[in-house]
Amino acid sequence: MHEIFRAVLKFYFNGNGLKLIDMKKLHTYILGLALMLSFGSCNDWLDVRPDTEQKEEDQFSSYKGFRDALTGCYMTLGNTNIYGEKLTMSNIESLASLWNMPDNSSSLSESRSSDFYLAEHDYKNDDAKEAMQSIWSGLYNVIVQANLIIKHADENKNVFADESTRSVIQGEAYAIRALCHLDILRLFGQLPEGGTQQVKLPYSKATAFNERPVFEDFDIYVSMLENDLNKADSLLKNNDPVFSYTFDELKSLNNKDLEDEYMLNRQSRLNYWAVKALQARMYLYLGNKEKSYASAMAVINGEGADGGPVLPLSGHSDIVENGYKACPNECLFYLSKYDVKTVAGILIGGADIEAGSNYLYITKSRLDELFQGQSTDSHNRYRYLWNQSVVEKNTGVKCAAITKYYFADNAESKTFYYQIIPMLRMSEVYLIAIETTTNLSEANELYAAYMLDRDVLLNGDAFSSLDEVQGVVLDEYRREFFAEGQMFYTYKRLNSGYMLWYEKEMTEDDYILWNCLGAGFNA
Repeated sequence: MHEIFRAVLKFYFNGNGLKLIDMKKLHTYILGLALMLSFGSCNDWLDVRPDTEQKEEDQFSSYKGFRDALTGCYMTLGNTNIYGEKLTMSNIESLASLWNMPDNSSSLSESRSSDFYLAEHDYKNDDAKEAMQSIWSGLYNVIVQANLIIKHADENKNVFADESTRSVIQGEAYAIRALCHLDILRLFGQLPEGGTQQVKLPYSKATAFNERPVFEDFDIYVSMLENDLNKADSLLKNNDPVFSYTFDELKSLNNKDLEDEYMLNRQSRLNYWAVKALQARMYLYLGNKEKSYASAMAVINGEGADGGPVLPLSGHSDIVENGYKACPNECLFYLSKYDVKTVAGILIGGADIEAGSNYLYITKSRLDELFQGQSTDSHNRYRYLWNQSVVEKNTGVKCAAITKYYFADNAESKTFYYQIIPMLRMSEVYLIAIETTTNLSEANELYAAYMLDRDVLLNGDAFSSLDEVQGVVLDEYRREFFAEGQMFYTYKRLNSGYMLWYEKEMTEDDYILWNCLGAGFNA
């Protein structure tokens, strides 16, 4: 087993000109990869042995095998090295300079040390490098899993009850592959616009860990990404159960009308509407506002199975009325994560305690700056999503800890409403539409609805011209997606020289995490 993971590391780090981690860390890293792959029987086929091809053939010889493989993809996405922490709560938010950091790293644990150096954009530090290497490896691991599903769904069509079921399974696999490749591009790739450096990245269609993918130029990589999302769109359209049932109906485990129970709870999977939102996110990042707007409005104006909206903005009802702080009822896609509260302990949670150097938090003054110009007496994010009773352990400075992933131990319906990692929400879709519309009246109408969901009633239009929109949207991204991992990508797509709470000017090098892996730009 160790030889296999050694080969994986060599392939991804050394084989592409990347710096192999030192031997003292190798066994720890191998263990991490092993845990990522060992989710029980559903991923046994990934335990590569001489009989790999036979195991692979057996895995995909039944519909259950495809279901298990797809479940394995989602479980791996929820690993702490990917969206279960590093790409939502910790490392990615440190890159955006969101967390309060000490003056030096001497008092930090190894895990928080990476956050310190990433916040400083010091990509030569070994802890920062190792954190990025684990994200890189984790994302490509999921991609290989998705590629196997795509491949065998074409080869073994006879194992599916009907073509519609096969289309959903394969459509989700294409969407997962696109999701991972988009964030590889957003994190490790060149600036989407206005940059001078060009970075080649592998758009992997590999179905084995020892199969080295081809490194692609930016334009080819983007074309492949767009094609994958278009493929997912076409496969899921009219086949996804969201066209026959509402999201609420699909949450019910007692839904006897749907014979295939694996098609329930579509919000925890990359369903058709989540793919449309992902298209909107992708096109916005690439600077194609026209296509981004069209995809966003397709979701906003789309009809659910009952003729109503696909999903509403749910901030008031979720946060204020029910205490669902991650806004599950507006999630077009979330990851189910049973231990999210434990993992999010680094964010302090809901406890009224002191903030130590190994927690991630902000000062109270920064919180007030974050909501500057907002009606904080009514704004439900300010009032309910931050524990403002925290003090810094050594200085007594007033601090604030985000409680987005905190819930009471005796909470009911944890799986649907608490134990989740938000991935695509209606709030983002609204902000994309607001930023990309060419109609001033529409921008004002959408923003008014967006703010009303935050319990803020606007007096008149917010924008007198479209030139004012982007600055407001930038502030909303900071407030709304704290600990969800979207701010660094927002700064990067705008090639912003300024980050709130970061004293230095941002450069092109600071935005390209490929440098953090220690590689040259040409593969």
